[in-house]
Amino acid sequence: MLENNKITKLFDIKYPLIQAGMVWASGWRLVSAVSNAGGLGLIGAGSMYPDVLKEHIQKCKKATDKPFGINVPMLYPNIKELLQIIIDEEVKIVFTSAGNPKTYTSFLKENGITVVHVVSSLKFALKAQEAGVDAIVAEGFEAGGHNGRDETTTFTLIPMVKEKIKIPLIAAGGIATGRGMLAAMVLGADAVQIGSRFVASEEASSHINFKQKVVEAKEGDTQLTLKELAPVRLLKNKFFNDVQDLYKKNPTIDELKDLLGRARAKKGMFEGDLEEGELEIGQIAGLIHTIKPASEIVSEIMSDFDSARKEMAFY
Repeated sequence: MLENNKITKLFDIKYPLIQAGMVWASGWRLVSAVSNAGGLGLIGAGSMYPDVLKEHIQKCKKATDKPFGINVPMLYPNIKELLQIIIDEEVKIVFTSAGNPKTYTSFLKENGITVVHVVSSLKFALKAQEAGVDAIVAEGFEAGGHNGRDETTTFTLIPMVKEKIKIPLIAAGGIATGRGMLAAMVLGADAVQIGSRFVASEEASSHINFKQKVVEAKEGDTQLTLKELAPVRLLKNKFFNDVQDLYKKNPTIDELKDLLGRARAKKGMFEGDLEEGELEIGQIAGLIHTIKPASEIVSEIMSDFDSARKEMAFY
């Protein structure tokens, strides 16, 4: 299954495993550790000022000689500055999300950059392919952080997208093990993108309070909310409960924005405020029980993948 894999060839990596570019979690330490272990690490630029991104890129270059990329949410206000830094620093892989892929795909490709776009529906997968991206991440409703409004699960989304697109497909959402990876690839994915499992790594830049909360999470401890603003999957805490209480009053968009305020995700995920912060994580958190080095996580996933593949050969 891994011989002649489209994604390992596209990125020149050992394993078809991508670490998601998560805000407040995906700094240079995590990214270089994943890339050194054979996957593809992604710096999460969505939580970085331009000068901070430049610093992380330069430190990542010193920490690894393997390929790595940048995840750039297209809603970011200084996106042109971020993209210019990426070009100047000669990073050759960009994952775009939360916006129209037509806006910057041609510009990036003209500068020798491989472009991948993250989508949550078949409709947007087709638009991304039309825009000329090199590959697509199809992310199911199970995923952490910002998500699709349609609540299409990964197991439903992947085969529907695979049926209609011709470019490589990366599955995301609800995957944290090698068995999950194998299942996604059987359904048609060429690779997987994993976020939540790497939040609970030693190298993740997220706060230890948040990491500990992730490993303590059980089934049902996350829920998608704030669809009127931008759908986001959160661990249930005081802030989440405040949002639900406000919904009972049939709030306006402005009232929801007022409650959300500014830097709520930073407060929770980076500063470790487990009560007032926004704690973005996927449903698969209920299967994450330990905080360990990213290299061990990659090794465990690939070992689990190989074991599951051998077991399936007997059916």
